Amino acid sequence: MRKRVIFNNKLLPYLLLTPQIAVTLIFFFWPAAQAIYYSTQLQDAFGLRTQFVWFENFEELFRDRNYLESVRVTLIFSVSVTVLSMVPALLLAVMADKQIRGATAYKTLIIWPYAVAPAVAAVLWLFIFHPSVGILGRLLLRLGVPWDYALNDGQAMLLVILAASWKQVSYNFLFFLAGLQSIPRSVIEAAAIDGATPTRRFWTIIFPLLSPTSFFLLVVNLVYAFFDTFGVIHALTRGGPGQATTTLIYRVFVDGRENNLLGPSSAQSVVLMIFVIALTMVQFRYIERRVHY
Repeated sequence: MRKRVIFNNKLLPYLLLTPQIAVTLIFFFWPAAQAIYYSTQLQDAFGLRTQFVWFENFEELFRDRNYLESVRVTLIFSVSVTVLSMVPALLLAVMADKQIRGATAYKTLIIWPYAVAPAVAAVLWLFIFHPSVGILGRLLLRLGVPWDYALNDGQAMLLVILAASWKQVSYNFLFFLAGLQSIPRSVIEAAAIDGATPTRRFWTIIFPLLSPTSFFLLVVNLVYAFFDTFGVIHALTRGGPGQATTTLIYRVFVDGRENNLLGPSSAQSVVLMIFVIALTMVQFRYIERRVHY
C-alpha cells in the first residue's frame, strides 16, 4: 500500500511551491522572455532609442562568418569537454569502488576540485602552463616545444578544454561512484562464479546498469560545456588567440557587454537556448532508448 501525504490546509502545498516557482519565473523565464524581446530590437549608437526590426538580427547573425566559426568551436569544445570529463571520472569511480586502503582519502581528494570556481580553476592552469611563469610551460620550452597558448590556436583550445574538463571530473565522479555502489553485489558475484572476466563483467553488467547515470551526466555535461565554461575561457584566453576559443556563450558576452550590441547578443542567446534545447531533446529521443532503468 502506497503512503500519501495529505495536507489539512489546501493552501499549504501552493505556499510551499511558491518560492521555487518565483525563482524559476524571475531567474529563468523572465530573462528568457527579455532575450526574445530584445532579439527583435535594434538600438541606435547611443542606446537611447530602439527600433523593431523583426528577424534582421538573426539574418545578420547567420551571415556572419565569425559567428559560424564560433558554432564550430563550440561543438569541438563541448564534445571534447564532455568526453574528457566523463571517461576519467568513470575510471576513477571504478578504482575508488574497490576495497583499497585509504579509499576515503582518495575520494575526498578527487571531490575537492568541484569546490573550485571556474575562474579560479583557470588561473590554476594558467600558473601551470603559462610560458613565462608556469612550471610545465617553461619545461616545455626547455624541451624545445614551441609552447605559447596566447599565440597558437590549437594550444589555446587544448588548454581551455583541459581546464574545463578537470573542473567537471569531480562532479561526474560523485554520480558514477553512487551508481556503482547501488549495483547489487550479488549480480557481479554471480557473473564472477560463471567465469566472466573483470572486463567482461564491466561491459556486460556494470556499464549497462550505469546507463541511467551516464545518460544524466551526458546531458548535464553538455549543458555545462555550453554555458558554465565562460569563466574558464575568460580567465585563460579571453576567446583568443583571434577567435580560436570564442564559444557561443563567450561571444554573447563580447557582443552584449563589451560591444554594447544588445539586439545581436540577445539573438545569439536565443539561438544558443534553442540549440541546447534541441540537442537535449535529441538525446532524450535517441540515446535514452539504450538506457536500462
